[in-house]
Amino acid sequence: MKGFLGTQAGLGADLNLLIQVGMGIALIAGAFLARRKHYRAHGICQSAVLVLNLALIFSVMWPSFHLQVFPGLRRHFGKRYYAIATIHGVAGAVAEVLGLYIILVAGTNILPQAWRFRRWKLWMRIELALWWLVLLTGIGVYAIWYRV
Repeated sequence: MKGFLGTQAGLGADLNLLIQVGMGIALIAGAFLARRKHYRAHGICQSAVLVLNLALIFSVMWPSFHLQVFPGLRRHFGKRYYAIATIHGVAGAVAEVLGLYIILVAGTNILPQAWRFRRWKLWMRIELALWWLVLLTGIGVYAIWYRV
């Protein structure tokens, strides 16, 4: 089914792009919640974005990467189409795993004390910056793949 953003992308890619941008904005809003000491709302906002992103990774992004990039990656990594998608995928995986780790540390007592970080602001700021790097490379993937 044809997308609605005027590119060669399908509906799923267009929706994913808009949802990802919305989630990036929600993460910034969540950071402002933390700054105002609304920690519970902050945690709910950031966790909801992380879980929604996990669903999008498995339903949209991984299948696309697996079908369109992975088969030709060894032969064509130097090409922009493959390189940007791989960088986006690897950085996205790191951001998602770090986010899940932060949720485990901040919202549960599952991890032992030795595995917990102490500098909350630093790690959350790293996660937000990494997330925005992934979002921007994702926009790059969209632009290259669908010739924006």
